[in-house]
Amino acid sequence: MKKKIALLTGGTGQDGSYLIEFLLSKKYEVHNIVRRSSVFTTSRIDKIINNKKYDYYGHYGDLFDSSSLNRLIRTIKPTEIYNLGAQSHVAVSFKIPEYTSEVNAIGTLRILDALIETNTNCKFYQASTSELFSGFKSTVPQNEKTPMEPRSPYSISKLYAYWITKNYREAYGLFASNGILFNHESPRRGGTFVTKKIVREVANIYHGQNKILKLGNLNSVRDWGYAKEYVEAMWLILQQKKPDDFVVATGKGTTVREFVELAFNYIGIEIKWSGKGINEKGYDKKSNKLLVQVDKKYFRPTEVEFLIGDYKKINKKTGWKPKTNIKKLVKIMMDYEVKQIVKI
Repeated sequence: MKKKIALLTGGTGQDGSYLIEFLLSKKYEVHNIVRRSSVFTTSRIDKIINNKKYDYYGHYGDLFDSSSLNRLIRTIKPTEIYNLGAQSHVAVSFKIPEYTSEVNAIGTLRILDALIETNTNCKFYQASTSELFSGFKSTVPQNEKTPMEPRSPYSISKLYAYWITKNYREAYGLFASNGILFNHESPRRGGTFVTKKIVREVANIYHGQNKILKLGNLNSVRDWGYAKEYVEAMWLILQQKKPDDFVVATGKGTTVREFVELAFNYIGIEIKWSGKGINEKGYDKKSNKLLVQVDKKYFRPTEVEFLIGDYKKINKKTGWKPKTNIKKLVKIMMDYEVKQIVKI
């Protein structure tokens, strides 16, 4: 049987690192496109890069650069492409909307067009997002048929990527599928994301640092799953007989406030809330010490309040379902963070 060859963008990120490990466990030959940078960005996959037993290959390239994408696709001849590369921070997208659009939207088009130009017959996975949806309470839960109404430069760029993937599937007969992944976290989550910020600051407090956790909208509801499980869903989407689009989620919603409470419960602190809206604060119930504070600078210009996914379709088609609930997920992240701070 011919060995499967996977080509990834975004392989140094949270999802990409887990996906590389998963594909290697499936005996794939894995090729990863890495942006040239003045600093090393491969910490999540260094153990793979530095171990010659793995069938892994890194290549310099960029979603801005059509020539590098065409050359790599023509040379590698992948059987599967996973496009995980993106400017993925919603709040940051309001600051750099043009860059976000170039990478997320036109970058996806460049890959799809490269497949046509090189006449490469391979399966294509596009990493889509729950941010495509408006987040209004009337649309909960969101599934593949829920109307899309993006509310940030990030989600608008991802909507283009979503539709151009569908268009190339229909226009050219490509095996091109979208995975509409709801929020998914892990110890490998980037430091600017709210879940990572919460667990890191709570771990600092646990180790005696005099910190106050500053956050934006505590009432935002998110469907948080475990990233390590979600990469299997990506792979399963490309193992189907026909290309299609799938929501990947847990079906359970948790507020930012509840996530904070779970993180503090891990270190034996119960949070007592006082005030409302921008004036809300969280105190240690025993000592009355201020630990959490709302800061308006962390609010988005347009908020997305309720994101809860319906994963029935992918479960029916592939058998995939989430295994890690929110309490276990917070424990996994806190276990890691507490140990990391001890090392520092």
